[in-house]
Amino acid sequence: MLPALLKKGQTLLVFVCLLISNMALADAYSDARSELVAAYQAQDFAAMQDAAYKALDARPGYPGALFNLAFAKVLAGDNAGSLETLSGLVVTGVDYNVADIDEFAALKTLPNWQTYADSATALHEPAGDASVAYSHDAGDFIPEGIAIDDDGVLYLGSIRHGSIVRIGNDVEEISSAVTAGHWSVFGMRLGPDGGLWFASAAVPEYAGVNDDIAGRTGLFRFDLDAGVISERALLPKGEEPMVLGDLVFTDDDTIHATESLTGALYRFSVSSGELTEVIAPGTLRSMQGLVQDASGQFLYVADYVGGLFRVRLSDYSVERVTSVKPQSLFGIDGLYRYGDELIAIQNGIRPNRVIAFTLSPDATSIITSRILARNLPEFDEPTLGVVVGDDFFFVANSHWNRFDREANLPEGLQGPIVLKISLR
Repeated sequence: MLPALLKKGQTLLVFVCLLISNMALADAYSDARSELVAAYQAQDFAAMQDAAYKALDARPGYPGALFNLAFAKVLAGDNAGSLETLSGLVVTGVDYNVADIDEFAALKTLPNWQTYADSATALHEPAGDASVAYSHDAGDFIPEGIAIDDDGVLYLGSIRHGSIVRIGNDVEEISSAVTAGHWSVFGMRLGPDGGLWFASAAVPEYAGVNDDIAGRTGLFRFDLDAGVISERALLPKGEEPMVLGDLVFTDDDTIHATESLTGALYRFSVSSGELTEVIAPGTLRSMQGLVQDASGQFLYVADYVGGLFRVRLSDYSVERVTSVKPQSLFGIDGLYRYGDELIAIQNGIRPNRVIAFTLSPDATSIITSRILARNLPEFDEPTLGVVVGDDFFFVANSHWNRFDREANLPEGLQGPIVLKISLR
């Protein structure tokens, strides 16, 4: 579940509320955001700036917080300071189309405006040599989980219908939520045991959700030979909804899975069937993609609103991964590894991009990066992918951003498109 877009003419108040609408946990950032909203309503722009700085102290480098600071500065009359903040955002690969927002019009008279505007325009130019590898006609499918077997057959999971389709010479539905007892299909992996493992959750966007199942989540194994769900491990239904969003095998018997709404990490033993919480809720904010490092000792985990982290598997200690150069590590959904690079799908920043981050020799920081794909015509909230040899396949148009507040979808959406890009 992803933040809504900032649209032309939206006020700061609406923007801030939408940006973290799914973050229910109280923390210093949300407290600062509440102060900022109250200051905006009172038209106290000095207090807005103070609150924006508090938010940045709580969540350093967070694009939304930097935008809010730029907004507060321009409202307070500090046009040069606002433009400087926005220019820093562009350097990290983030732009909020402020040229189209009336409140920022005063910045256009500044000497440095054109330099900023040119950089922002260049950032929105499509980049990357991608080709369409697979497609499916169902416009309301809302794809998320993806896997590809050794024969090049694609498996794709649906958020809207909770189904799994197999795309080879034709398209075949192989598992239905209605008959198999799962829900929206999130992260998906072909396991060492030959099964198709996936995370599933009964989210509001699932067409079959009802009060009995809302908020439920778990891991499932689809037996490709028998054509049935052969194993399932469900988290107990709590007072608050939960979503297991992605998973990775760390050895033949162990799956680690992220819980996106509370920031918890779970470990599942295939042999024993035990699903255990190994990182408590609130340690991170919104865990998304995860991947094991080359040594097998660590997991890299994307925190959607917190950045990139490394988890030591021996004791589940957590450390932040930083970047040597200005670089946004926020808004990462899918996360994968290719040699000494981390492949990230960033749909929580604008423009959306697929990027390869090169790790330092000690694997604790990012030393450089290269854009693999950015703002392509097929993009409409890219989500998850899979590395196959030297190629990366990923869902280009999940349409997550097209749901309205009542979880309805517009008519006429294009069916799922899976793009392929070379990693060499």
